[in-house]
Amino acid sequence: MTKFFSEVIHLNKLDSMPDLQYLFGSLFVATNQIDTIMERGLKKFDVTTKQWFLSIIIDNLFHEPPSIKEVAKEMGSSHQNVKQIALKMAQKGLLELEKDTQDARVTHLKLTKQSVELWNKVRKEGQIFTETLFQDIDHEELRVARSVMRKMLANISEMDRDE
Repeated sequence: MTKFFSEVIHLNKLDSMPDLQYLFGSLFVATNQIDTIMERGLKKFDVTTKQWFLSIIIDNLFHEPPSIKEVAKEMGSSHQNVKQIALKMAQKGLLELEKDTQDARVTHLKLTKQSVELWNKVRKEGQIFTETLFQDIDHEELRVARSVMRKMLANISEMDRDE
């Protein structure tokens, strides 16, 4: 079978796939591809996508340095995973881990000046990446996608609660 016919059969299978199955698989494919492209772009700054994401969460969702537990919840990750990412960032001078003054079991995460400077350098590239990723998708499509994502995240949260 030629490459052309193989690709046509592949596309026909994708096009005939039920929406639920297609979207579920596409989430994984898109996540993997975005992660790969971002890892490549962040490599020159010596940071990973997980370190970038942790920083974005801290910077955008909290007014005060959050605890590891709070960041883990927002990232959809475990306390241990966030702690490992945070420790690596602290070694690079991008994050400070501070013990809570009231409860020594709680550790708060604070972006350093070096981290803020780094993310300011990365911001323009990130903006271009995001705009390119969502090019040709109009405001109404984005609004609908946001609504769908909110519902999916609520469903995931409910499924996680049931475990």
